[in-house]
Amino acid sequence: MLHSEKISAIARAEGVADYTSDHRVGEDNIRAFGLDVHNPVFAVSGTTIVVFVAFALSYPELAAELFGQWRIALTTRLDWFFMAVANFALLFCLYLVVSPLGSIRLGGPQARPRYGYPSWVAMLFAAGIGIGIMFYGVLEPMSHALTPPLSSEGITGGARRELAMASTIYHWAFHPWAIYSLVGLSLAFFSFNKGLPLVIRSALYPLFGDRIWGWPGHMIDVLAVLATLFGLATSLGFGAEQASGGIAYLFGLPNENWLRVAVIAFITAIALISILRGLDGGIKRLSELNMLAAGVLGAYILVLGPTGDILGGFFQYGAAYVRYLPELSNWVGREDNYYMHDWTTFYWAWWIAFSPFVGMFIARISSGRTVREFVVAALLAPSAIFVLWMTIFGETAMDQYFLEGLQEVAATVREFQPELTLFVFLEEFPLTLATSLLGVVLVIIFFVTSMDSGSLIVDTMTAGGKIETPVGQRIFWCIFLGLLGVSLMLGGGLSSLQALALASAFPFAAIMLLMVVSLHRGLRAELKLLDPVGRA
Repeated sequence: MLHSEKISAIARAEGVADYTSDHRVGEDNIRAFGLDVHNPVFAVSGTTIVVFVAFALSYPELAAELFGQWRIALTTRLDWFFMAVANFALLFCLYLVVSPLGSIRLGGPQARPRYGYPSWVAMLFAAGIGIGIMFYGVLEPMSHALTPPLSSEGITGGARRELAMASTIYHWAFHPWAIYSLVGLSLAFFSFNKGLPLVIRSALYPLFGDRIWGWPGHMIDVLAVLATLFGLATSLGFGAEQASGGIAYLFGLPNENWLRVAVIAFITAIALISILRGLDGGIKRLSELNMLAAGVLGAYILVLGPTGDILGGFFQYGAAYVRYLPELSNWVGREDNYYMHDWTTFYWAWWIAFSPFVGMFIARISSGRTVREFVVAALLAPSAIFVLWMTIFGETAMDQYFLEGLQEVAATVREFQPELTLFVFLEEFPLTLATSLLGVVLVIIFFVTSMDSGSLIVDTMTAGGKIETPVGQRIFWCIFLGLLGVSLMLGGGLSSLQALALASAFPFAAIMLLMVVSLHRGLRAELKLLDPVGRA
């Protein structure tokens, strides 16, 4: 007997809500022309993306103007909302860790994890925001060192570096992973413990009941699909910008749109091959390969850079992050609009838009872990990796600037050439060509794993939660994800990518707040029934 069926039987005897449903995965699906898709989620979200891509490719100048206006309006008016949601997600995750609810096991008391910690963390890392560390590892610490947040332009020396690193860590550790953990845990619990489909609407079943299988649920899933696609497109846009910029810089090519389009086309082709190999043969292998390659590059900079300062900085900057956290996470009375709007508000919107994808991916690979284990590992392991990575590259870059007087990296920041920052930084080390090529390869593999796993998750959401679907559906989403990246790059570049991430994140942030209430209800009901299950 499945855990959800056993719980349901005990709940009926005990008179306790169990939040299970007679709805079955794929119940509303249409099976025709070799497809197995949900009606109407696939049709609405697929049509929306096709129309959007056609518009952006046909009218790139108009698209760029519109997207630019959206970005400014959303960052200036909704900064408080995005920051409040991110703070609340982290506080709720910490509550789950220390509460009795943390003892609940995903999939039931007898479930055991499918993947060991190394593979699990590697997939979290690569499918999450791996592209981001390549793009921002040098760029962000240097940017905050040149223009300190919190209206602290007057500070100098070590204090300036501490603030720069604390401000970087704030964006990459704990807050984003709390957002991902909330969504992933909600999906995993209601899928593995309650037998509901692995789709976003299932996480709100305690609030809506069986109405979730109607139009309220359809709209929730459509919003989740669009948020996922635009969040992914943002990551892929950064990856394409950096990969093409690196190739152009290394080989003396013009960094024009044709090169960016060629990079996206090439990576889409590789992602299609990975799709055909499946989760274990494709995403898992590529994720492990990427972790190894990233480790090699990080270790190289660690050994040849200021090793002692880097190792000491890991703890020093971690402490600085804790010290500055109350100020950085508070939006009241802030005047550092450049940092709060262009960095923090965009980041939180990006992570929220990305959360249906990463959350569902985490959920798929996390059956068998307790709630506490899930949250602690998902918060600590990727956060520690990001803090170490940012310290290695950020500390070394700041040393080049403040101690050695090298201006080249700072110039790429001031002149807004972010795609070149990493490669200019690597010029100060031996084997520049080899390390730069390794950097390009890392970006490409992160790009491939994001496209592959993103296509898998979007296909799951538009197939009513079905895991095994015709491979042609994943191919469709992979191709249109590539086209979406192309259309946004041509229709305004990075500004357009940021605007769409912000626009799609706003409604999904409201859904996340409902998830908190829903998950808490579900976990409390499950805890009441665990003892009878253990005796059964």
